[in-house]
Amino acid sequence: MRVVVVEDEIRIREGIQGLLEMMGHEFAGGAENGLEGLALIQQVQPDLVIADIRMPEMGGLEMLKEMRAQGIQVKAIILSAYSEFDYAKRAMGLGVTEYLLKPVSVDEFSKAMHAIEMQIEKEKAAQPETLGTIEQVVSTILYGQLKADSSVEEYLAKRFGIREGQKIIEICVYLGSGYKDKVQKAEREWSQMLKLKKDLEFCLIQAEYEQSLLVMVYQFGSIQGLKRSIQSWMLEISASADWLGSVGWVEADGIQGIKQKFEMLYRFMDWNITLGQDVLIAYPNVMQVQASICVYPIELENRLKTELCLGDQQRVGKVVDSFHRYFADGKIYTPKDIKECYVRFIWAFIHVTIEIDMLDSASLSQQKVLDRVMGAKLFKELEEAVEEVFGKLQAHADTEEEVAHLTVRRIKSMIHEFYQSGITLDEIALKLNVTPEYLSMQFHKEVGETYTSYLKNYRVNKAKELLIGTQMKQYEIAQEVGYTDSKYFSKVFRECTGYSPADYRKMHK
Repeated sequence: MRVVVVEDEIRIREGIQGLLEMMGHEFAGGAENGLEGLALIQQVQPDLVIADIRMPEMGGLEMLKEMRAQGIQVKAIILSAYSEFDYAKRAMGLGVTEYLLKPVSVDEFSKAMHAIEMQIEKEKAAQPETLGTIEQVVSTILYGQLKADSSVEEYLAKRFGIREGQKIIEICVYLGSGYKDKVQKAEREWSQMLKLKKDLEFCLIQAEYEQSLLVMVYQFGSIQGLKRSIQSWMLEISASADWLGSVGWVEADGIQGIKQKFEMLYRFMDWNITLGQDVLIAYPNVMQVQASICVYPIELENRLKTELCLGDQQRVGKVVDSFHRYFADGKIYTPKDIKECYVRFIWAFIHVTIEIDMLDSASLSQQKVLDRVMGAKLFKELEEAVEEVFGKLQAHADTEEEVAHLTVRRIKSMIHEFYQSGITLDEIALKLNVTPEYLSMQFHKEVGETYTSYLKNYRVNKAKELLIGTQMKQYEIAQEVGYTDSKYFSKVFRECTGYSPADYRKMHK
């Protein structure tokens, strides 16, 4: 048992040291006050602390409080004078189960040490059932349910041969949104590959929250040999392994470091976006990658706006494809820069479609789109985020067709065909052989606005498309959408949008 003694009287400290050595315990160090004792305890991580209740600068109870606050769980014996007996009882609330009155007798000291030994042995005997398999231990450490203290290290050393401070390799295999369908296959193939290696001990942890498989290798030969072997295997299977996403590598010093290093590595898994799925992302090496400056393709955004305003979804799709290919030019960009470009492109897409009434803002959550893009770790996930928004546009168009009553659809069809020359409700009623009153009532009931209002808004939306997507002059746009007087057109446009046509064009360029 490793013991630290914190006592300001040197004779008592040396006397306790002698008793410990005589009983076969290891004296791990001494300190003369609580501050020095706390630093020593943090350094040597003893099994037991023996501390005086009163010392200069920091007493024993204050030191224990600070230990507990830092999560240091160590057995403790408190030393006190008879006059401090009641005060010493408060130590019981700090996890102290033994206290000795000064001057310390050999008999009482021996009994206290024996009681502490029995407690430690009892806890050790219960550990295999409590801690369980290596997978259970690692999983509970990663998610904060278990602190990797000296007792856990001792358990892992005894049962799995993981020594204190030894190198541990953590390999994060990010699977993404298809995690549940892919994780078992990924687990099986990683296990088969690693079992072919000699002198290798590993475990596999399903990290569902991170949508990843964690491969932890804790016994191995050459680190560089293992890394080269895994990189070669990834290149070999990259074309056929449908589960292969982003794979990262980090080295931890002992079991205490696995949680912090895994969290650190996970933040860099998005480098797959620029490096590709067959490259092993090694931390901290990835931090040294020299990236090129990423220039946002404003010309593609302008083409997107033009094609959206022209209403050709096939050509819109071609612009989107060009945007995806823009980043595959052989240069290396930071994932953050690429994601910001995607956010800007998607924002332009959403803004224009809402402005020209091609998409309902309530049909999608812009915050969710932003979170999805910025949280992406695979290039495929960025493509899927764009396709989802593009799919909303198609769904909106399909819904418009399904909902409208046949008569209302015919009215809308005539407005869309004759809005430039102008067509009245009476003329449509005559063509459909129904009364204007019936048409007006049916149209308002299903569309939610009057015929006149719908025609005006349709013309204004067409004007928006021309202002954003063309270089036509204002009077030409007015004539194109059915207004012979450009001043009257400007007045109607301002009533509907709050902006003049010129200001609206500036705002969207």
